Amino acid sequence: MKIDIDRYRVRPGRKVKLDKHDPDDTGPFQRSEDAEGLLEKGVRRLADYQERLHAQNHWSVLLVLQAMDAAGKDSTIKHVMRGLNPMGT
Repeated sequence: MKIDIDRYRVRPGRKVKLDKHDPDDTGPFQRSEDAEGLLEKGVRRLADYQERLHAQNHWSVLLVLQAMDAAGKDSTIKHVMRGLNPMGT
């Protein structure tokens, strides 16, 4: 499954207008089970990027989660960050 990440990417120097983004957007996924395989692949990629970024000690990754209370931010962090080295986060 292909996701258009440009819909979610903020380019350097560009302003973000949060009111232009649908908070109910689930991308191409109708159910959480639909995203599980892609999540596993993404976690492996993040772990690889983390190792590379830590080695060069210059760049970093910033994850921004914006949602209402009880929208799943904690669960998202738990599932996405589980494959990363805590020393590098």
